Amino acid sequence: MKIASWVMELKTAIIATLVLAMLLCGVYPLMVWGVAQVVFPRQANGSLLFHRGEVVGSSLIGQAFSGIRNFHPRPSAAGAGYEATASGGSNLGPLSRGLIEQVQERIRSYRAENGLFPGALVPADAVTASASGLDPHISLANAALQAERVARARGLSKELVFRLMRQYLEGPSLGFLGEPGVNVVRLNLALDEQSGESSRTGTPKEALP
Repeated sequence: MKIASWVMELKTAIIATLVLAMLLCGVYPLMVWGVAQVVFPRQANGSLLFHRGEVVGSSLIGQAFSGIRNFHPRPSAAGAGYEATASGGSNLGPLSRGLIEQVQERIRSYRAENGLFPGALVPADAVTASASGLDPHISLANAALQAERVARARGLSKELVFRLMRQYLEGPSLGFLGEPGVNVVRLNLALDEQSGESSRTGTPKEALP
């Protein structure tokens, strides 16, 4: 009798496991995927940015733009910089000599590349990495200090550059989490459209997100 009861309980447990596995590992994920593809297709697929039919990045992940013609993102401690598989900060504390030296060097470089006088204040996000190392945004103050350099290098008016900065200024998450920030990836792509080139490849751009 006890064996029969044990077998029945084992059978019930196996059936329940199989049913829950189908529901939670099959039906539910497919349902969520289907709804997301219909309601939020762009976000569900990674907010990807395309150029000539090829993926060139995501509006959610920064890129290590350099050169005088581009707006520069904040520093990144994710791998070699903005590596999605190595997301994270430097783990250096505020009293770390290494961090202090890094920040001091970044301040000197930032002032030099943007033509600022030696004592000019530099926004914190220009010289420190985000916790994820993937943030594509910089503060409006940071972007404003870079605007003249970019406008001059590209032969564009400051008014146009500032207009594009405002266009790609994104508000806090959910409307109240964090501060507004300029999306550097999308801004540089928009500037490339004005110049007919690509920050990534140096080739004419045919499409923007």
